[in-house]
Amino acid sequence: MRTRAKICGITRPQDIHAAVNAGVDAIGFVFYEPSPRYVTIEQAQQLAQLIPPYISIVGLFVNASAEDIALVLASVPLDIIQFHGDETAQQCQQIAQYNKRRWYKAIQIKPDADNSAIITTIRPYQQAGASAMLLDAWHPELKGGTGHSFDWSQFPKLDIPLILAGGLKPENVENAIQTTQAYAVDVSGGVESAKGIKDQQLVERFMQGVQRGSAK
Repeated sequence: MRTRAKICGITRPQDIHAAVNAGVDAIGFVFYEPSPRYVTIEQAQQLAQLIPPYISIVGLFVNASAEDIALVLASVPLDIIQFHGDETAQQCQQIAQYNKRRWYKAIQIKPDADNSAIITTIRPYQQAGASAMLLDAWHPELKGGTGHSFDWSQFPKLDIPLILAGGLKPENVENAIQTTQAYAVDVSGGVESAKGIKDQQLVERFMQGVQRGSAK
């Protein structure tokens, strides 16, 4: 099965078109104001209208309330919620049930984390009903979009879809997929010419790397 791919932090119509034409499976909008890739509800609503069927729309939230997310959902047809803050498994479950959406949780992998520690972190979210788990590189301040990667040799094998993020770019995504056998890869800064500005050629090269990595 081909590894799935998501382009996150899209802010412009032309970047939607580039991602769709390159064959992505999902497009992510960031609803976290401190992020340079933040979009307003109005911006996301307009961008979502450009996304054709069979491409999932993911909303990234950081420590948002159920009501905050409901406000977005009233205008933006998100398919899935990505929790990217300090949300507990129970909080994720309750917010997702309130909004009647599938969800997954992003966790940051510290440099000294081993395989067993990662699995221990994942299990409560899996038991709470997560559709997947996203593994990102740890940073003391940033919530994603760090441009850093973690030790892919510690990427676990579990009976839940695992999404690899952190430091991915066209040059390393093929190797990343072969090393981790991840269900999906998630990229943001690795296909940008500036924060929030995607580069069409980088997007195309990234997706070519995904295809090569999936074929081996």
